[in-house]
Amino acid sequence: MGYPVFRGVWAASLASNLGGLIQAVGAAWLMTSISGSADMVALVQASTSLPIMIFSLASGAIADNFDRRRVMLIGQVFMLVVSLGLAACTYAGVITPWLLLGFTFLIGCGTALYNPSWQASVGEMVPRSVLPSAVALNSVNFNLSRSVGPAIGGIIVASFGAAAAFAVNALSYLPLLFAIGRWKPAVAVSTLPPETLGSAMTAGLRYVAMSPHIEKVLLRGFAFGFTAIVVLSLLPLASRDLPGGGPLLYGLMLGCYGIGAIGGAFLGGRARERWSNETVARAAFIGFAVCAATVALSPNAWIAGLGMAIGGVCWVLALAMFNVTVQLSTPRWVLGRALALYQTATFGGMALGSWIWGVVADRYGIDAALLSAAVLMLGGAAIGLWLALPAKTPDNLDPLGRWQMPHVALDLRGRSGPVAVLIEYIIREEDTRAFLEAMHERRRIRRRDGARQWELLRDTEKPEVWIESYHVPTWTDYVRHNQRRTQADAGVADRIQALHSGTEPPRVHRMVVRPTDWTEPGLQTRTPVDLG
Repeated sequence: MGYPVFRGVWAASLASNLGGLIQAVGAAWLMTSISGSADMVALVQASTSLPIMIFSLASGAIADNFDRRRVMLIGQVFMLVVSLGLAACTYAGVITPWLLLGFTFLIGCGTALYNPSWQASVGEMVPRSVLPSAVALNSVNFNLSRSVGPAIGGIIVASFGAAAAFAVNALSYLPLLFAIGRWKPAVAVSTLPPETLGSAMTAGLRYVAMSPHIEKVLLRGFAFGFTAIVVLSLLPLASRDLPGGGPLLYGLMLGCYGIGAIGGAFLGGRARERWSNETVARAAFIGFAVCAATVALSPNAWIAGLGMAIGGVCWVLALAMFNVTVQLSTPRWVLGRALALYQTATFGGMALGSWIWGVVADRYGIDAALLSAAVLMLGGAAIGLWLALPAKTPDNLDPLGRWQMPHVALDLRGRSGPVAVLIEYIIREEDTRAFLEAMHERRRIRRRDGARQWELLRDTEKPEVWIESYHVPTWTDYVRHNQRRTQADAGVADRIQALHSGTEPPRVHRMVVRPTDWTEPGLQTRTPVDLG
């Protein structure tokens, strides 16, 4: 907490998270009052999670291409306006189950816009070396709110009604708007234009698809979200059915969950130091299975509360570890999109799970849904036997900074292209196997960073001559492709360079693809270089 900007936003987020949890209690309990259907109650949770699944990738692309501070402000203002509308409709008595779901869906849309920019901005507020601690503190923040927010929400709903809870949530956005408004981050100056939304989303998908570590986190995050959400989705109904059940008991159950989550945030650092990421993930899956089974079989609120505390510990251990792993496995140019895809996977699992477990509870009962999910959680722990999470040692993903703009004899614009690149290597016969192994990794890096049609060619007359070939859509894309190279990628490039036996460095040919029709626009005139 020795970083003033992070400290200020963290403190303001505490108030906002508190308001959000009060709103969540009000929405869940209001749905139990206006609709007795278990699947409608579960859809309150799903309606908040679904927008994060649908819109996070676009929000991540926006976070990586525009001013993250401004995006955060827009997201907060949007949620403030929606929350005021929800409070007004509830106070006026015109709220219906589907209108309530519509408002919670819109709040989820604001969260989807805000979260990638916020999470990617943490690395701008603190050094990378303390990033895991900052992520853990954010977990403490949310779960400190969770430990008291639901109980406060239960008191507000029981005393003043759901409309008051929604009004409190609207007010809670103001401190965070003030804190973000005061933050003046250093804005990196780029000579390149922002990527279009479509190409930026494609680049994010491509990067994650070519990053095995992140893919494993996404799969495990989806499995955890799908199964673990059963407890939060069905807790309003489970609390109602316990002796003395009501909105206050529901809030207290969530308070137990939040207390456990705070403990999990503080235990997380020690757990990651002592155990591997995979061991932490398995423990979280198993612990949450215990939580779901305890809530299903508990005869009273005390035992159920203990189970909720165990679930809170495991929730934070898993999600904080997933988040840190993604952040440390991703360079800053695509961090917002990688975090967005992680959120899409995890919250997509939550949204799907909320709906499915609600349907199961409607048909077979709440206890059956909880116990079925607990069995699947044990399966989620077993997945690690085949798809273990990556080790904790992070690669250096800072920009490599070796690439320099080449001399260009043609007058090009940034949109000129497609651009074909050919790199010629001289490789001794005895080095062929090592070269092919290095080029296999080079292929993954090239494609991950935007190259298309990558091929490795060998000369039939001079077998020692190898040519690496790939395309990029435009000259701007070629520049962007080279600027994306990281320190971790340098090892592969150095291995290939060491295997090159020519007297001069590998020769690079950069060619612009041109049509043969002289009437094609651009062939008859020379235009100035313009990378903007």
